[in-house]
Amino acid sequence: MHLRGYSHETRTDGAVVRKRFTGPQAAQRFTTEVSALEALAGLLPVPQIVSAGDGVLQTVHVPGVHGQELMENGHAVEVLRSCATMLRRVQAVDWPGGTLVHGDFGPNNLLLDPDTFEVTAICDWEWAHPGEAIEDLAWTEWIVRRHHPGDVGALAQLFDAYGSEPAWSARKAAMLAICRRMRDRPGNDPGDAAHWQRTITLTTSWTP
Repeated sequence: MHLRGYSHETRTDGAVVRKRFTGPQAAQRFTTEVSALEALAGLLPVPQIVSAGDGVLQTVHVPGVHGQELMENGHAVEVLRSCATMLRRVQAVDWPGGTLVHGDFGPNNLLLDPDTFEVTAICDWEWAHPGEAIEDLAWTEWIVRRHHPGDVGALAQLFDAYGSEPAWSARKAAMLAICRRMRDRPGNDPGDAAHWQRTITLTTSWTP
C-alpha cells in the first residue's frame, strides 16, 4: 500500500513501512532521518527502525490515522491542539546546536489515535536540524493555510495549546524562509524551483 510522500516512495505491508529516498539530496536526507530516529527513540513517539541501508529505511508500522485525513474529516481543532502539545515535547528535547526542529512539522507528518487524538508517531525526520522554535510552529500554520484553507479559523486552537502566539510578521517571515530554502536547495530541477517560487508568491500574499 502506498502512503503519502512528496520526496520519497513509501509503502507498507501493514507490519513494516519501507521508505526509499528520492530527489535532491536524497542521501543526506536519508542519513538525517536515520540519525534522528536513532537519537529520539524512547524520547518521542517515532517509528522504530527495522533496517537502514542503500537509501532505503524500513520502520515498524505504527497504527494511527494521518493528521491531514482527520482534518479533512472535520477534526481540525483536535488535530491542531495535538500538534501544539506534541511540538512542545519536540522542542523540550535536549538537542546539540539549538532547539530541535523537525523541518516539516504539522498534521502532514503526524499519525494520531482517531478516538483520543493522541499522537502515535511523528514521521519524516529527513529535514531535522537545530534551529529556532518558531520554524516548526510557523510551518504547521503554513500547512493549514496552504492545504486546509477552510480550517484557518482553527489556528487559534494551535496557538492556545502551544501557549503563545508569535507576531504574524515573525511567523510569515519563518514560512517564507523555509519556502526559499526549499526553492534553493542543491539539485532542484527547474520545475521544483518554479513550484517553490510560485509558493513564495502565494505565501507573500497572505494576511493574518
